[in-house]
Amino acid sequence: MTLSVTLIIVIITCMVSIPAFTNRQLFDQFKHHPYTEKRKKQYYRWVTSGFLHGSWVHLGINMYVFHEFGRHVEYWYKGMFGPTMGAILFLVMYLLTIILADTPTYFKHQDNPNYSAIGASGGVSGILFAFILFMPWSMLGLFFVVPIPAIVFGVLYLWYESWSAKNSRDNIGHDAHFWGAVAGVVITIIYRPTIFIDFISKLTNDFPFG
Repeated sequence: MTLSVTLIIVIITCMVSIPAFTNRQLFDQFKHHPYTEKRKKQYYRWVTSGFLHGSWVHLGINMYVFHEFGRHVEYWYKGMFGPTMGAILFLVMYLLTIILADTPTYFKHQDNPNYSAIGASGGVSGILFAFILFMPWSMLGLFFVVPIPAIVFGVLYLWYESWSAKNSRDNIGHDAHFWGAVAGVVITIIYRPTIFIDFISKLTNDFPFG
């Protein structure tokens, strides 16, 4: 049986995150730390930090959400570009969203030795928003008592993360969440520009409440 790229990413993330729970050297070597990246040119951290998590809950939530939406996005990518190229483009998109999600915080905190960040949330946001691009009116029941349309969730999510990035002091990477989401949409549209036309068509023609 051939494993999907989605499942392989989940496995690798767990294989990195779980040992790092108790291995401080590994954790410190892989985390996103702009101050060190600027001075030692350790830009690999923009990728490796996406495979680290701070706790079982952090890891579990990110990988659950990633798997639930990633398997659909990977399937659609393979349908558009073929099994091999679709898998490659899906992997590239995920890694790029992690990198692009870390980029703003690099410039924001490159002279702050006390700032660091970990987690796949930027990449997960990119996958989630790629899903919304394909299926804007699908109902999302994830963590909600009452399911809401994906596009409504997307708008609320971007508003909340944008506001929180400016105002919140909760030690959550809201910048990464926001820019990861944007990156997932932009990269998918760059791959296949007609997807944006299809998205607009689905928004107007598939409106479920008319």
